Amino acid sequence: MSRRTSPVIPGFGLTLGYTIVYLSLLVLIPLGAMFVHAAQLTWDQFWAIITAPRVLAALRLSFGTAFASAVINSVIGILLAWVLVRYTFPGRKIIDAMIDLPFALPTAVAGIALTALYAPAGLIGSLLQPLGIKIAFTPLGITLALVFVTLPFVVRTVQPVLADIPKEIEEAAACLGAKPLQVFRHVLLPAILPAWLTGFALAFARGVGEYGSVIFIAGNMPMKTEILPLLIMVKLDQYDYTGATAIGVMMLVVSFILLLGINLLQRRIEHP
Repeated sequence: MSRRTSPVIPGFGLTLGYTIVYLSLLVLIPLGAMFVHAAQLTWDQFWAIITAPRVLAALRLSFGTAFASAVINSVIGILLAWVLVRYTFPGRKIIDAMIDLPFALPTAVAGIALTALYAPAGLIGSLLQPLGIKIAFTPLGITLALVFVTLPFVVRTVQPVLADIPKEIEEAAACLGAKPLQVFRHVLLPAILPAWLTGFALAFARGVGEYGSVIFIAGNMPMKTEILPLLIMVKLDQYDYTGATAIGVMMLVVSFILLLGINLLQRRIEHP
């Protein structure tokens, strides 16, 4: 396949060189240094660190809550994007701006606010406690925090795709006898599915590495509500740089494999 370059704006080689240098300085070299540092361990030592019960519990919690929040946002996000694109109502611009708040709001502030609301003595937590429902200091609270932080990723990836789909296509399908569910399944879903998967992958990736909004509402109890980023910080506080690096490498490899699988699925859908 021949390489395509712009006939109007030249400079492919120069811009590619800048891109490679930029990515190398910001991404490849730091990640490579982490792998080099972890290489000081023997395989048995590395395996012993990443398979410790505390590490495995944090791994399951981090990836499980990140996946759950991404699934929830993949449903809520598409509904919000649909409402914002297809309907005009008072306060629409305010709601549209509020979706971006998690981007601008410091994650620690979000964590404090959620903890104040859902703690047993909080405004909502005090109402749920008599019902036997506990949110703060549980995996449910972690999932809630991740849902709040990662919602914009799904909405902002699906919203422009929905906006590009003419309403006339949906109306034509309805005139031909298609029910609303059939219109969504056969008309809208094929068009938005690649963007939907992209939003899911971004939300999942952000959820796995989220720290600030989670540590307050998690309670940080080892083997129960301790996430992997916090465990890495604990290792660093104990001057166990090798252990922190080993956990970081494991986290990077697992995240890369999962995201690679999602991207391959997305490409397969786009080019069957």
